Amino acid sequence: MGNLLRLGPALLLLALTLPAQADTHTNDEALYQDPAWLILGHYQEDTWGDGYTSQADDPDFFLSDLGKHSPQAELQATLSAIRQPGNGDEHARCRFPARTEWLQQRLGLELPPIECPSYDEWVNTLNTETVTLVFAASYLNSPSSMFGHTFLRLDPPSDDEQTNLLLASTISYAADAAAHDSELLFAYKGIFGGYPGITTVQPYYEKIRLYSDIEHRDLWEYTLNLDQSEVDLLLAHAWEIRDHNFDYYFFDENCAYRLLALIDVARPGTDLLGEVSTHAIPSDTVRWVVDKDLVSDVYYRPSAATSVAYSLSTLPSEHQTLSAAIANGYVEVDSDEVTELPPKARARVLDATYDYVRYQSEAEGWPRDIAAPLSHDLLRARSRIDHAAAPETPPEPGVRDDQGHDTFRLSLGGGQHAHREFTQVTLRPAYHDVLDPPAGYRGGAQLQFLRMDARYYTDNDELQLEKLTGVEIRSLSPRNQFFSPLSWQVGFGGRRTDIGNKRVLTPYLEGGAGGSWRLATGTQAFAIATADLEIDDDLRRGYDAAPGADLGLLFQSDRLSLIAGAKTKAWIVSSQHRQDQAYAKANWHFGREFSLFAEFTREDHYDRYQSLWQAGLHAYF
Repeated sequence: MGNLLRLGPALLLLALTLPAQADTHTNDEALYQDPAWLILGHYQEDTWGDGYTSQADDPDFFLSDLGKHSPQAELQATLSAIRQPGNGDEHARCRFPARTEWLQQRLGLELPPIECPSYDEWVNTLNTETVTLVFAASYLNSPSSMFGHTFLRLDPPSDDEQTNLLLASTISYAADAAAHDSELLFAYKGIFGGYPGITTVQPYYEKIRLYSDIEHRDLWEYTLNLDQSEVDLLLAHAWEIRDHNFDYYFFDENCAYRLLALIDVARPGTDLLGEVSTHAIPSDTVRWVVDKDLVSDVYYRPSAATSVAYSLSTLPSEHQTLSAAIANGYVEVDSDEVTELPPKARARVLDATYDYVRYQSEAEGWPRDIAAPLSHDLLRARSRIDHAAAPETPPEPGVRDDQGHDTFRLSLGGGQHAHREFTQVTLRPAYHDVLDPPAGYRGGAQLQFLRMDARYYTDNDELQLEKLTGVEIRSLSPRNQFFSPLSWQVGFGGRRTDIGNKRVLTPYLEGGAGGSWRLATGTQAFAIATADLEIDDDLRRGYDAAPGADLGLLFQSDRLSLIAGAKTKAWIVSSQHRQDQAYAKANWHFGREFSLFAEFTREDHYDRYQSLWQAGLHAYF
């Protein structure tokens, strides 16, 4: 009895501490499945089974040896590590400040102060009050930028926003690609995860120079309505991932996807990553951020090319000709043709010409010994004109990029090919073609990935894969007296084609280059020299090649898009024959969710005339 009495105080202390320990253990068990913890660890549910796998591909991102596949083990290892005594950059609390902050809030942990010199210096240097999501419009001449690009700008406290934001820092996630990789190799590795993804911090003015001044891409700035605590948590998680490898994939784990994860960490419950299915197109992700009421303000920053083109377009046609003559050295700045203009008109010509010369010298590499003296003469002549307004800035487009049609398209139609009736279903995960609703997209631009066309023929109850498009890119950029862009196209995949008396599915590669010219608002003519390659065992030499041409007209408007023209090819390897086609295709748009489409072609192939017509409905998701 005496021994029991002596043990009484110890038993009482044990009884008081056990419930607290049990509660903490229970909380640990529940927390590892909390969506916020899963986002912090970048965990995704396994496709097969009931486990998890983190998208982080760097072992140093985990504190547990099992952390890659066990959010529970990583949670327990994190709780143990942040409770350890110590100081300095290598402590778990300094390496993982976002995890630490979240666990403190959820479990009410009281941890002693700790010094994290590198992290504290990083946060103080960024000095961030608000965060802005920036969208750089698509740029077809670079595989990594065909869908556009997003990054975050970290805005410091400022009374003069537009002046100081140029010095703000940005957070961007992109593929760490070798500089010598070709565009085809870049595209291949980007699709199949051949590059590590890296998080970088750069000044905003460097981004503007790259995207706006060099790549001619407009920028849209979406100020996020995060409060200071949410901003701090976003920065803390950016610190956690900035030196760690995440494999980069074009379609899903790309620049936009990683930024969605940062926003989800900052404001748990937004579940932006839950919107991602097969792909994360940057313009779609911006749309999701807007739809979740995360945006307080939007600002449009036109590119240098957009500003120059607008300035020139405001001149009357005869003044545009004069401006081009001055820029190309055919007319002197002080010539009678210029000085006899009324002061306001002369000022506009000089301003537009100066902007054009400056743009060409920076973006297109005009020789300095030509551009510099001409720029000086233009500025000197402009300084003599008083009371003339400065050039107008381009107006904001009526439809932003995130307000265009959704990029996933499902189509259902029916028609007839060579007197055989069919029903056709088309799936296109991404992104846009020239007949889709044009608002929010670049005119004359087409980019389609992984499109599948399947037909069911009613005469013999047969289902066929008509065409599988790996990638199809087309850029029809009109030329004028100031700009001479190349119009071009490229595509590959598999398609049904007639070989003798058989209709077989053949792999193909096609491309072309030429020019396009604007005829009227929304209308342009184009002429493209083409080259086709088909590969199939049914061909005499296993492959066939054909040079050709494509001549046509393109009209784009909010209600109707139309393309019509004629194509010709001369197959010259396995067979010697021509393939000629006349075509017309049209889409009638009903808002940005639906379009009715119709198509007619008449083709002469192997001296046989065949007609195709079909009509149906496009739905955008």
